[in-house]
Formats: sequence, C-alpha cells, structure tokens
Amino acid sequence: MELYLLLILSLFISSVLYLLLLNLKASKLPPGPPAFPVIGNLLWLRHSFSEIESLLRGLTKKHGPIVTLHIGPLPAIFISDRALAHKALVEHGAAFSDRPAPVPSMRFMNSNQHNISSASYGPLWRLLRRNLTSEILQSSRVKLYADGRDWVLGVLINHLHAQSKSSDNGGVVAKDSFQFAMFCLLVLMCFGEKLDEKGIREIEVAQRDLLLYARYLNVFEFVPRISKYLFWNRWKKALELRQKQMEACLPLIKARREHKKLQKETEERFVFSYVDSILDIKLPEEGGRNLTEDEMLTLCNEFLVGGTDTTSTALQWIMAELVKNQEMQKNLIEEIESVTKEKVKEEDLQKMPYLKAVVLEGLRRHPPGHFVLPHAVTQDIKFEGYVIPKKAVINFMVAEMSTDEKIWSDPMEFRPERFLAGGEAEEVDITGSREIKMMPFGVGRRICPGIGLAILHLEYFVANLVREFEWKTVEGEVLDLSGKQEFTLVMKYPLRARLIPRRN
Repeated sequence: MELYLLLILSLFISSVLYLLLLNLKASKLPPGPPAFPVIGNLLWLRHSFSEIESLLRGLTKKHGPIVTLHIGPLPAIFISDRALAHKALVEHGAAFSDRPAPVPSMRFMNSNQHNISSASYGPLWRLLRRNLTSEILQSSRVKLYADGRDWVLGVLINHLHAQSKSSDNGGVVAKDSFQFAMFCLLVLMCFGEKLDEKGIREIEVAQRDLLLYARYLNVFEFVPRISKYLFWNRWKKALELRQKQMEACLPLIKARREHKKLQKETEERFVFSYVDSILDIKLPEEGGRNLTEDEMLTLCNEFLVGGTDTTSTALQWIMAELVKNQEMQKNLIEEIESVTKEKVKEEDLQKMPYLKAVVLEGLRRHPPGHFVLPHAVTQDIKFEGYVIPKKAVINFMVAEMSTDEKIWSDPMEFRPERFLAGGEAEEVDITGSREIKMMPFGVGRRICPGIGLAILHLEYFVANLVREFEWKTVEGEVLDLSGKQEFTLVMKYPLRARLIPRRN
C-alpha cells in the first residue's frame, strides 16, 4: 500500500514539475491564447482552420504583431508586421530559412524533402534551387519558350471563344480555362513536349487527385510509427494515386533522357526542358548519386504546381477586377493599342506601365497565398524579446502586410495608379530586400524562385486577354469578390463574365 501511494505521489510531483517547466518555456514565447499540453489551444473546439485569418486579426489586436497558437503539441508563431518580417527574413535570413519537419504524408509527397520548397536549409536545398534558377528559369531559357506561350494563348482563346458561343447569355466561367492554359505551358517547359489535350489532362488529373487525397493523410501526424498499420487502406489508395502519376510522367522523363543521348551523338538541338537539368543532378552529400525516378517526379510535380495554381489564381483575380472596374479596362486597352495593333508580343510588355501597375495591384490586393510556406528555425532563437524554440513553425501574414493602412492609402481599394509615376508605390520592391510593403512571392532566401516567370506570364496573358475580348458582367448578375481557401486563396464564386470579341 505504501509503495502504491509512493508511486502515485511520484507521478503527481512529476506532472507538476512538467507543467511548471512547460509554462516557464511557454512564458518565453510570443503571447497568445491559453494552451494545454498535447491538445493545444481550446479555441479549435469553437473555430475551424478555415477561420484562422479572421481569428488571427483579433488576436493581433489583443496581443500585438507576433502571436503564438498551439496547433497540437507544437507552437505556431504568426508575424503580421512588415518590419518584423523584414528583420526575420532579410536581416536574420539564415536563422529563419529552415522548413518545419513534414508530417509523414508530406514526406511521401516530397520524397523525404528532396524538393526545393520543403528541403531543409542546407546543401541539398542550395543545389536544387540553383539548378532551377540557373537552368530553366534563366532569362535566355525563358525566352526560348516565347512560341510556347503563343501556342498556349491560342489554346486559351479558343477555349474562351467556344464557351462564349455555347452559352445562352454569353457567360463564361474562366477558371478552368485559365488553369488548363497555365498547366499546358508548365508541362511544355517541364518535359519539352507539346502534348495533346488528352495527354495533358492525364497528367493534370493524376497530379490533382494525389494532392487532394494528401489532405486526408495528415491524420498521420500524431501517430507516425503506427499509421501505416492503422490506416493501411488510405496509404494503399495514396500509393495507387502516386503510381498513376508515375505512369503519366515517367515515360516523358525517360524520353528526355533518350533525347539527351541522341543530342550528344548527333549534335541535334532540342528545346531545353526542366527535366533535362534534373537528369544531370548529382547529390554530393549522398555519395554523388543521381536523383531517383521518384525524386525526379517530385521535382516535376513541384514545378507544375508552383507555376500553375498561383498564376492561374492571380490571373482570375486580376481579370475579375477588370470586369468590375470597366474604366481601368478601358485605360488598359488604350495603352495596348497605342503600342501594337496586333497580338501583344513579349517585347511589347516593357512599353506598358499601366499593364504592369494592374498586375502589381492584383498581386497586392489578391495575393494567391495569404501566408507564405511555413518557415522554421534550427535552434532556439531570441527575437524581439521572445524565444522562438527549435522546430516551432513560423508563418508570415502576407495579406495583412499588403493591406497595412500605415503604408497603403485605402488599402482595400483596387487602384493600379498607386504603382505609376508619382504614386505611393512607384518604386515598390516586391522582393522585399530593402523593405517589405508587399510579399506575394515571399521574401529573403526562400523567396519563390519563379517570381520573374510569374510576372511575365501574368502580364502577357492579361494584355492579350484584354486585347482579344471586352470583359463585362453577365446581365442580371453581380460580381462577388469574396474568397475561399483551396490550394491558393481563390474566388469563392469563380469569375463568370460576358466576353465580347474586339474587332481587329
């Protein structure tokens, strides 16, 4: 009996000491709502994760620009102030450039962090990112795909014309056409092949099915060692979807390998592709080996997703604003016609300041991601009087910074003129190296490497879509600019517009 009581007393004292140590450590964190061991904040009992933005706005008003939430056992820190974001991501960039350890389902998706977006800050990440930026995203290589962009523009315009003709009231839902066009272009750049619609759809469906299903695998986060046994059917389904993706893409990867061999033997020239560059990658930290087929597929998947969803989402938001603001559309078409009477070419874009202003204002007012991909620190770090612990997830609130009333006049208003000469954002730096006013592509060492390509695609397609059609609201309908979270922050009700072909 005495032994039993001693055991109970020991457990009680251990629990008290654990809670005291936990509270002591938590007291050094940025402020936030009360949290409990393992389960985190009780506010998740009343709110869903889809409400996190509105929830955080309330918490920042109460606690300040750095807030801690506990989502499960680990703290997640949210920074909403642009100066603090610059201090973390630029001034102390190396310390804040790591990524959180992924949950098991994400390790499955990213080949154990062998891609750019999820790799830990270190040699592997540097190698993969340098390969992307110095090869397929190099400016001379990007120019090689001018004909590809022209081809995809034709595909997109044909889709929109067909929809417009088949609609009773002329209403066209542009979302799927935008998505497919961007995907066509990225498939071309990735694999170096102009596939037919059937082949492109096969890759698109395989990729999207797997991404959607990955959401269901996040339950494995808290039971990683036994999850494959408890949830075997789900893992089996995920493996089947991954196999479908492999079957759609692997023949294209193998074809590029054969093309490279043929090019060396015959000196015949082929259009360079992203796959061409990753075939040559060797991992010095892993014995100098080449990438496996699974790792190459993961890098291709990252390239396709990164260049498709964000760009097509931004394109839809910009065109929606031009539908809503007819005077801006009029100003834009006047600028376009003052430069060229033909289809807008890429060299024409540099002569169109208003077009650039429209695109930048679209990215400011409607950034596709309202949070950048989560960052992490590799060790406990002191920041603004707090201690950010190792493995803590750090999030930066992009949308809050781009609508900060201290920086932007009437921040919720869509007004491209702010980016023109004499405007408040005439010389804004969207890379955030000098200061952060907006950061739709992130900032610092982990900034999106495709920023230049994304801007080019948005300017090129916005200009030509406005030149081809007059975009108007459908009679009797009201344009709704509210959003919802999917892979990106999309329009809650996809853009539906009446397209009137312009006479050449």
